[in-house]
Amino acid sequence: MTKSKEARQDFWERNRKSGGYLLRKRITKVGLSICRFLLLFGLCFLILQPLLSKISVSFMAEKDLYDPTVNIIPAHFTLSNYGVAKEIMGYWKAFRNSMVISLTISILQIAVCTLVGYGFARFKFPFKKFWFACVMLIIVIPPQVISNSLFINFRFFDIFGIIRAVTGKPLNLQGSVIPYYLMSAGCMGLKNGLYIYMIRQFFRNIPVDTEEAAYVDGCGMFKTFRKIMLPEATPIITSCFLFAFVWQWTDGFYSDMFLGTTPLVSTSLARVVDGISAYIQRITGIKTTVSVAYSDAILSAGTLMIVVPVLLIYLFAQRKFVESISSSGIKM
Repeated sequence: MTKSKEARQDFWERNRKSGGYLLRKRITKVGLSICRFLLLFGLCFLILQPLLSKISVSFMAEKDLYDPTVNIIPAHFTLSNYGVAKEIMGYWKAFRNSMVISLTISILQIAVCTLVGYGFARFKFPFKKFWFACVMLIIVIPPQVISNSLFINFRFFDIFGIIRAVTGKPLNLQGSVIPYYLMSAGCMGLKNGLYIYMIRQFFRNIPVDTEEAAYVDGCGMFKTFRKIMLPEATPIITSCFLFAFVWQWTDGFYSDMFLGTTPLVSTSLARVVDGISAYIQRITGIKTTVSVAYSDAILSAGTLMIVVPVLLIYLFAQRKFVESISSSGIKM
């Protein structure tokens, strides 16, 4: 207590000698801290409020949705909304399909983009700047712009006329996952340009001396990449994998274009509201009109059923993800 009192007396003595400068500095520091807290709190609220609202609505019984006294906390807690959403979405089948497709495509995308990003960061080859400009175009140009070309290319798929010459007609790859894999293997998959750019920037920040030391010790080019560079790039590869998985998990554009009726969680969620009336009629035998509030409750439950697996994956990989954010840069 004495030390605290002495510290306060010392502060006011130094503040008097400085003409009030120390007090003004401390007030400014506290004011900036309060402003920073309010700004961060506001941003966090804007981000989390829709999710918290969906969590609240998804656990409400139907009568709570029409009760003006029920705002956030459900008066009649229920899990029936999740059961209805699960049945309408065919959740477990869609979950298995989405998990297999998202995992395999994400792994393929990151494997290919890592090789390409490393090549752009470390090697010199003809038209390097031109090809990197093409990578930038992949990032800038939305996939909707080339959707017609993609559809025609995979609807009448051929390789230099060889397939037509052998079978008499081109292949129809629509309705299968093959277009996904072909595009991902060619670095034209969903957001592949962004992954190449991020990985390239990370490798550019690693000193060249690291590779030169490995070459001196007798490592070849591929062994140096596998033994030295890949372990160093684990954080950025983890981050890109998370991005790839999440975007693939929630993708509806390529899924509708190529997979057709294959059930996925993203496409199944889009059909939840339209399927509620049919589900109720199938269960009760009565054709009815579903209210907007009840539709929103079922949609909220379905949305959370899609979001939870992504959150779990992030929780397991968050350390590498944060490490990538703190250690990678965008130095040109």
